[in-house]
Amino acid sequence: MSSASALPPPIACPPLRPTPPGRPGRLPLDDDHLQGRLWRGSSLSRAATPVLPSGFAALDAELPGGGWPLQAATEVLTPQSGVLEWRLLAPGLRLWWDGQRLPAALPGRRTRQALAPALRPLLLVNPPRTPHLPGLQALGLPPSAFIWAATATPAEALWAAEQAIKARVAVLAWLPEARPEQVRRLQVGALGSDAPAFLVRPDTARHQSSAAPLRLVVQPGEGWDLDVHLLKRRGPAHEGTLKLAAVPGAVEPLLTAAKRKPLPAPVPAPAPAPEPASPPTERPHALARPVLPA
Repeated sequence: MSSASALPPPIACPPLRPTPPGRPGRLPLDDDHLQGRLWRGSSLSRAATPVLPSGFAALDAELPGGGWPLQAATEVLTPQSGVLEWRLLAPGLRLWWDGQRLPAALPGRRTRQALAPALRPLLLVNPPRTPHLPGLQALGLPPSAFIWAATATPAEALWAAEQAIKARVAVLAWLPEARPEQVRRLQVGALGSDAPAFLVRPDTARHQSSAAPLRLVVQPGEGWDLDVHLLKRRGPAHEGTLKLAAVPGAVEPLLTAAKRKPLPAPVPAPAPAPEPASPPTERPHALARPVLPA
């Protein structure tokens, strides 16, 4: 028997069917099981990662996935740390804790009451001001869920934030001196957490590189508004500024329609009319002395 007769018969390949006119061929990247895992740079990311609604419809429409990411670190850059970030993040944090609460009574049981589960804590790392619990409660946030970590050095603040992120605890850390490689380390740790992680830094840090997939700049606007610009997101660059009405819940009932609007600019007083200038007096020359008779 020759070697040629020992070879297996060739496999007959089915003929290629031409693509019908007007119907483009289906690419492997268009499979249904890949939808949500890929995104184009010209559109917002629709990745299948959990998000937390921010409480602002205009902001959610510009955020990838429609809210704050829960498996990533978010950088909040602001010129007034300790004030603006609370007004921006409080609605989303309130929704996060509201989703953890259960009804007061179990269905089908009248006598036994359901015990409310312990709320997952939020660690405050190195806040610039002492947390005011009545003010946080007025924002709708539970004071019992806050843990305050007062650190002495920037290294201790980074260590506390990193350990909390690894423990899947919500983090709000003020890190004015964090370097890009340190932010990258926190971002890597946040990939395995399902709790929000916010890093508050000065707005001058916008010129530095950052591994955080979401970076935004928040500044005080007119009246009670916040001016928010998305500096970095998974998708196209954000143009312009978002105007967010961030009136605290306890203050809103006390404001009238007139007080919600920004104060008008003061009208400058008219400048006084200049006084007529007096004619200049002639000063005699130092050498022009009268000649005295001999």
